[in-house]
Amino acid sequence: MKHRIGTSNHRRNLRILIFLVLSLLLVSCVSDPAKVDVKLEESAPEIKVTSYTQALDQVGLMTEIYDTGLVKIQSQGIGDNTGTSGATGGEIQRDITEIMKSTLNAVGGNIQFIEYDPAYIQNQMVTGYSDFSNKMVPDVVITGGITEFDRGLETRGDGTDVGAEANLTGMPGWLPSPTVGIDYGQSGKTGKARITLDFNLKDFQTLAAIKKMTTTNSMVVNKAMADESFGITLFGPTFGRKGSVKKVQGRHNVVRLLVQVSMIQMVGKYLMLPYWRLLGEDSEPDPVVMDTLAKRFYRMDPVTQVAKAQELLYLHGYDVPVTGTLDTQTVTALKQFDAAFKPAGSSLSLDTFVSLYVNVPMNHQTLGRRTMLARLYPDGQPTTEAQTPQQPQLSAPPAPQQQQAVQQRQQPQQQQTAAPQAKPAQRSGKKGMVGRILSDEEW
Repeated sequence: MKHRIGTSNHRRNLRILIFLVLSLLLVSCVSDPAKVDVKLEESAPEIKVTSYTQALDQVGLMTEIYDTGLVKIQSQGIGDNTGTSGATGGEIQRDITEIMKSTLNAVGGNIQFIEYDPAYIQNQMVTGYSDFSNKMVPDVVITGGITEFDRGLETRGDGTDVGAEANLTGMPGWLPSPTVGIDYGQSGKTGKARITLDFNLKDFQTLAAIKKMTTTNSMVVNKAMADESFGITLFGPTFGRKGSVKKVQGRHNVVRLLVQVSMIQMVGKYLMLPYWRLLGEDSEPDPVVMDTLAKRFYRMDPVTQVAKAQELLYLHGYDVPVTGTLDTQTVTALKQFDAAFKPAGSSLSLDTFVSLYVNVPMNHQTLGRRTMLARLYPDGQPTTEAQTPQQPQLSAPPAPQQQQAVQQRQQPQQQQTAAPQAKPAQRSGKKGMVGRILSDEEW
């Protein structure tokens, strides 16, 4: 009897062994480990588009709508001022001058970028290709760079491990182990760093910094990794799966975003533009622009204030003439623009002017109205009637003898000194549209 039981167990173990060998042969026929391969995902070249690409284009349109005039901007070499680009193995860029070039050149409109490359100019002059006599001279120069790169600001980790195990009784003795179990594990880790860029604007002729023309922007960059595993133990052997992932927010892309938003701010500050409208609904008005706008408003006389408001009304779509007078047509347009508007004499309030200024529509239709406005008023002056100059009173002509004597006395003096030219009449209006930077003498 015992011999029969032993023979039966031997046959059962033999069948299991044969089954395992056949399974192994079948798997080896399907996949050869020596020929393992992995497929790489292919992608076609694409245009780099960021969250500020459209805003840069809109800034250029804004400079034309507000008629700022051409502004020539140059930038010096912009790079990493922290020295960590080399220590971190290129985690941030060492030189971001090319990003500055492409950003400023993408604005367009009334912004003209001029490259700073003295070595190129000198080499071309030596070879005789050009003397660059027609080169453009910048108005302002942008300086700055990466001023902060704080790594490891915050690091957090978490994990979960769950397992269960049991020893079964009454199992066949040929099994490696009577144990069954299940295990699950999960872990994660996150880290934060911060990158800061500073830029300043200075006058090209004087090399003096322009007051309030500075930007400082920071951005937090994140990285994270996670591991997850699942395993089952059946009578000794353990089967399962394990996976891991690691993601890092691109540091180089963050630097590009910081450059783009900084240039939008810098151009907007310098040209007194409501650029914050292009940065999202949560953006607040720039106090530098609002303060400059208020100062410019109070420097204007009442006639100029009304004339500028009429220009803005025309850009908003109201066909009002630019007369400098708060007439019935202008008051009607102001009430249509703001139902709460109440005229107070012949002048405007700062709040009404600011509301008109910062809310000008940003589209090509408005640009068309700006072009039409420039054709109607090429000098940017109100259409007031010019005063007729008073004619001098004429006395009776002298006698012929007296006239001849006078002419003889005046002839030597006329030969020595030429007759002075009459001075041109001074214009009462100030040339230039709203939004253009004017000097203190012009104001």
